[in-house]
Amino acid sequence: MHIRLLYESDLPDAIHLIWEVFEEFEAPIYPQKGINSFKDFISLGNITNMYRNHTLLFWGCFMDDILIGVIALRGFSHLSLLFVKKEWHHKGIATYLFQTLLGYAAQNKQIDYITVNASPYATGFYKTIGFYEISEEKVIDGIRFTPMEYKILYSVK
Repeated sequence: MHIRLLYESDLPDAIHLIWEVFEEFEAPIYPQKGINSFKDFISLGNITNMYRNHTLLFWGCFMDDILIGVIALRGFSHLSLLFVKKEWHHKGIATYLFQTLLGYAAQNKQIDYITVNASPYATGFYKTIGFYEISEEKVIDGIRFTPMEYKILYSVK
C-alpha cells in the first residue's frame, strides 16, 4: 500500500471512488438538493479546475495500483473529500491518508490548523483523530455537516 499525490489523469478514478462511497454512505440521509450539490462539486470539470489552479491538492492511497482511498486539501488548510472504498473501511486507510496530510502540513509550517466540514457519517472518525467541533451541525445547499478543526502542534527543536 502506498500514498502519492494524484495526477490529473487519476482524477476520473478519484471522482468515481468518491461518488461510489458518497452514494452508499451519505446520500441516503441527504435531500435531493444536497445530493445534487455534492455531485456538482465533484464534477470532473470543477475538480480539474481546482486541481489545475492549485487550490486543491489530492492524494490517493493505492493497493496494487488500485485506488482505494483519497484525501484532498483545499485552500491550504481545509480537509476535503476524505473517502475510502467500503471494503477498506476500519483498516486505518483514512488515518493513514490524514497522517500524509499532516506530513505535508509539517513541511509547510504556515498551516496552524486544519478544518473540515464533517458529514454525519464521518463526525465520529474525525473526533477519534483529534478534531473538535467548532459549531453546531449546519445544512447548506442540502448538505449536512459539522464544522470541525484540528490544531497542529509543531515540536520546537
